[in-house]
Amino acid sequence: MGENVKVIIGDKTFEYPVSVGSENEKGFDITKLRGDSAYITIDNGYANTGACSSAVTFLDGEQGILRYRGYPIEQIAEKASFIETAYLLIYGELPKKDDLNQFNRKIISQLELPKDIQKIFDAYPSNGHPMGLLSAVISSLSGFYPKLASSEVSADEINQTIPLLLGHMNTIAANIYRKTKGKGFSAPKQDLNYVQNFLHMMFDGKVDETMVKALDALLILHEDHEQNCSTSTVRMVGSSHANLFASISAGVGALWGPLHGGANQEVVEMLQDIHKEGGDVDQFIVLAKDKDPNNKVRLMGVGHRVYKNFDPRAKIIKQHCHDLFKKMNIKDPLLDIAIKLEAAVLKDSYFVERKLYPNVDFYSGLIYKAMGIPTEMFTVMFALGRLPGWIAHWKEQHDNPKSKIGRPRQIYTGHTKRDFVGIDNR
Repeated sequence: MGENVKVIIGDKTFEYPVSVGSENEKGFDITKLRGDSAYITIDNGYANTGACSSAVTFLDGEQGILRYRGYPIEQIAEKASFIETAYLLIYGELPKKDDLNQFNRKIISQLELPKDIQKIFDAYPSNGHPMGLLSAVISSLSGFYPKLASSEVSADEINQTIPLLLGHMNTIAANIYRKTKGKGFSAPKQDLNYVQNFLHMMFDGKVDETMVKALDALLILHEDHEQNCSTSTVRMVGSSHANLFASISAGVGALWGPLHGGANQEVVEMLQDIHKEGGDVDQFIVLAKDKDPNNKVRLMGVGHRVYKNFDPRAKIIKQHCHDLFKKMNIKDPLLDIAIKLEAAVLKDSYFVERKLYPNVDFYSGLIYKAMGIPTEMFTVMFALGRLPGWIAHWKEQHDNPKSKIGRPRQIYTGHTKRDFVGIDNR
């Protein structure tokens, strides 16, 4: 007989079963708590709440472990491509050669966008944030492909939607960049791979293989990260049987926030501020530790809500950052400041005792900057990488017959009943 947890409320005791995951993660199932007792649990930010069971990604923040479908992120980043990893996340297993080739062909064939989408680009304000345009265009795809956006979509139609969305997202993101630069639409090429096409469309045909390698790795590292804010949003929206386009568009909105996808932009801006102030890293560290409520200095890209150890993605992307700068002979004082800042953090007892280590955002922004991608586009790049993970979670939930619509409860803290007073008597 399995393990149970007892909940004692007054003179009543309720027992709930313990669920054990494949990595021995444990949680007790309180699905019937409200029916049994009229009580609910309060968990601000859902930090201790498991909203689902998932087989997509395993994350152990204490040990600094990240695995996609069981494969360590270190092996994936070294040996796989972005598209191969996308297949793994979405379909559960690494593809055979023919499967991968076919998947690649389907995606490349879907890089071309419907012509009328350009009207949405033209209508969007030139000074509007790129993430607003990304969300709007993705959502609009449901209008261009109404059959694929139906609530009665079949498994075959979902499999049509997946490469279509992956292909369209690439071209949408590249041309959002072009809009920020005041340039017209750029068309993809069928003889280039996914990442090559993206760089080709962004930079008018200039494709540097060093950049291709670094960007492919960076996209892999962003593909999935368990039940983060945007992925949970995709699942929440999808739980209502909303179509994939609408669900992904909602995920883009969640990723937009500076506490989620905007973190690498803030890292670059922090490094720029340090540089403007003379590059004194030691002084910046002193200010970053100052708890004065009027102190606005914040150390960005260090620490993570989940990882209580070194972010395994940070180790990988740090090496790619150094390789990119070396091979392209890039001299950037921000990289020197980042290296000094990382060294200072790793030896400072304040950060070590609190287990605050550089995360993936610490170096990813420097890579984007080196490629010539403006900071306001960083979150769009994050979304491009995260798309396969969003799709994987939406599909996993959609395929689960036991899935329920997401509907959190609350504890009401407002006024008790009171009578309405007309405006003349207020």
